[in-house]
Amino acid sequence: MTQTQQDFAEQTYAPRAADYVTSAIHSSGPDLDQIEGLLTGQNDAIVLDLGCGGGHVSYRAAPHVARVVAVDVTEAMLDQVRKTAAGKGITNIETRQAPAEALPFADGAFDIVLCRFTAHHWQDFYAGLREAHRVLKSGGLTVFIDTVAPTQPVLDTHLQAIELLRDASHVRNFTVAEWVTAVTQAGFALEDFTLRRLRMDFPVWTARTKTPPGLVTAIRHLQQNAPEGVKTYFAIGEDGGFDIDSATLVLRA
Repeated sequence: MTQTQQDFAEQTYAPRAADYVTSAIHSSGPDLDQIEGLLTGQNDAIVLDLGCGGGHVSYRAAPHVARVVAVDVTEAMLDQVRKTAAGKGITNIETRQAPAEALPFADGAFDIVLCRFTAHHWQDFYAGLREAHRVLKSGGLTVFIDTVAPTQPVLDTHLQAIELLRDASHVRNFTVAEWVTAVTQAGFALEDFTLRRLRMDFPVWTARTKTPPGLVTAIRHLQQNAPEGVKTYFAIGEDGGFDIDSATLVLRA
């Protein structure tokens, strides 16, 4: 039986699930604050947290809405979400295991769809976006947040290379232009867009994905021998720390 990308991602992330609950870069940030601000006053809303990972979007959303359905392809991630929600006293989060490309929900089942730092792992980016649109009510709010690639090929190639060496389940960081085109084709209308820079702490970044030592060495070799323009753009530090771009797209169906 052929292994799907979803199967591979689940196997890859199952041993790492607890690390994503405690990850500082996943559990905080102005993008989460922005999501919380958008949810203020949405007391009756039913929310889909698509590719929930450690559940940080769900924990922020839950106090402001009626119900959150946290969906992930990795059952171990969902176990962590259930445990963490219970520990926080949150009672309106439920979990479902499913890939983004085949959501087990009726058309228009959700008032709001939220998706943060997961689309770069999807087997079929465009199918995942179409599914997000399908399960969203007409006029419903969607927020997609993901790390994005630069448009310049040499910068794009460097980013995809180190991402794949670090995490074999990585598919692609899309450019902002690719994102805007794809969400438009899926039926969304862009309302707002924010670009942010995130600083990756290299030892933490590689430890979170349990990157083998040989591949950590390979990433450092790429960084140290990159053209000066690449080093400057990503602000690569002596310890391997670097900056990466993150985009927040606020959309309507």
